[in-house]
Amino acid sequence: MMRVALLDDYQDVARSVADWSVLPAGTEVVAFHDHLSDESAIVERLRDFEVVVAMRERTAFPRTLLERLPELKLLITTGMRNASIDVAAAKERGIVVCGTGGVGTPTAELTWGLILDLARHITAEDRALREGRWQTTLGVGMAGRTLGIVGLGNLGRQVANVGRTFGMNIVAWSPNLTPERAAEGNATLVTKDELFQRSDVISVHMVLSDRSRGLIGAHEFALMKPSAFFVNTSRGPITDEAALARALAAKQFAGAAIDTFGEEPLPADSPFRDLDNIILTPHLGYVTQDTYNVYYPEAVEDIRAFIAGTPVRVVQP
Repeated sequence: MMRVALLDDYQDVARSVADWSVLPAGTEVVAFHDHLSDESAIVERLRDFEVVVAMRERTAFPRTLLERLPELKLLITTGMRNASIDVAAAKERGIVVCGTGGVGTPTAELTWGLILDLARHITAEDRALREGRWQTTLGVGMAGRTLGIVGLGNLGRQVANVGRTFGMNIVAWSPNLTPERAAEGNATLVTKDELFQRSDVISVHMVLSDRSRGLIGAHEFALMKPSAFFVNTSRGPITDEAALARALAAKQFAGAAIDTFGEEPLPADSPFRDLDNIILTPHLGYVTQDTYNVYYPEAVEDIRAFIAGTPVRVVQP
């Protein structure tokens, strides 16, 4: 009998969006709806599983954990990139790490939901209305304002394109961005400091790496207009979260919307929870029915291919 663990299935949907019955008779599929971060607790949970399906980067698999899971043969990540898995260490131990496809638009869509929520105070006005108040804020429009994109890749371009339909001016910066590539994305290349000084809305779309970790901190927040908004749907550690919390507490700029955090789920004592000028969402960028309809069925395909000895979508170190 083979045992398959489905991790961090917060919504209890993993078994309903894919047909796990096509796996060989006797296969046991177990979904876990809570999150564990303590390595020993993860080992205790997974020690008897040959296959683990990890939802994105919710649970990390460093070398130290992989060395304590002797039964693990196949580790599947939803999506084809997962910085929280030590792929090289897995390969050394004979563990196959493979991935699935995904959907490329949901994060950009959420980004615009958050931008518009900030600009038009949608969440605040909903709360006020339920409490018996009527029209408590003044919103701001997007037309004629400047959208700053930190990281003009696929997602950054999608966000920039929507901004242009609203009549916004688009500026962009990333370490390797050239004027030509910026122009292809209908944006103007500026320096990082200039982006933070000029932009009315700043949206982050960088891949987390050693170079991008802590890329945005107190210096950048101090450059922002008092009326500006900051949005991060990329990865929490790209920003200095403590510096962001201090800047918001001091009202250095108008507000922020954050979907990703250095520690997830967000700790109960996070200073973000006490701020009234921040919108918090629980890493929803990719969490849609469409995305899960790709992730889990393709995870089933990966397991079947692995058992059959046919090629799987191997994740490279």
